[in-house]
Amino acid sequence: MKPRSQDQSLSDSRELDRSYDPLTGNPPSKPNKKTIKQRFLKLLPCYRSGSSSSSNQRSLDGDAELSTVCYRPEGLDRLVQHTKFTKKELQVLYRGFKNECPSGVVNEETFKSIYSKFFPQGDSSMYAHFLFEAFDTNNNGSVSFEDFVISLSIILRGSVTDKLNWAFNLYDLNKDGCITREEMTDIMHSIYDMMGKYTYPNIKDSAPRDHVDNFFQKMDRNNDGVVTIEEFLETCQKDENIMQSMHMFDNVI
Repeated sequence: MKPRSQDQSLSDSRELDRSYDPLTGNPPSKPNKKTIKQRFLKLLPCYRSGSSSSSNQRSLDGDAELSTVCYRPEGLDRLVQHTKFTKKELQVLYRGFKNECPSGVVNEETFKSIYSKFFPQGDSSMYAHFLFEAFDTNNNGSVSFEDFVISLSIILRGSVTDKLNWAFNLYDLNKDGCITREEMTDIMHSIYDMMGKYTYPNIKDSAPRDHVDNFFQKMDRNNDGVVTIEEFLETCQKDENIMQSMHMFDNVI
């Protein structure tokens, strides 16, 4: 395969963050008013909003920043093929990602720091650790823009089976193809830690253990002490509440 030139790589990145119009070469027009899409993006890792003037300034500084980043994403067309986002949506996501993570990747500590801002009443560090590992598909200790949008595409717009497979991978902490009681206990404790102790109504200390017991009673069809992907998919697909939750974010972006 013929290697891409530096100019081509720069062009791909500039097209992603809309620091220029690929057809005219002109700067982009002023962004529209905030929409539900933009409000939702504030909840995503590596997104930070700003005023129109600061956004325009970032566009002007884009070339200088791109010359110093450690990592540049794949071309826009390639990401459109590998996700269910449009070019415009990818450009919005990339701009937010680059603003928070100018190096082009996010490490675990940064990910935890960002995630903690949305759960100030509790300790989200352990759940953020598990979530980071699910996003870090290459197991290299960092999440690139590609890692981020590919997982986000599954969570928001994947089929029910895709979403369930992604959730199973999150719960399968050692990635051996099954969920053990110990793994689910760690997940449940991390969720309750993240929610905090001062919730209403108050959460009983036994709640994580009770949740794990209910999970295995429902999911472990052959009572062998582990839940396989087949058991997980079959049980979830027969549960009306779980199926409804799978469509919760279908129209968020």
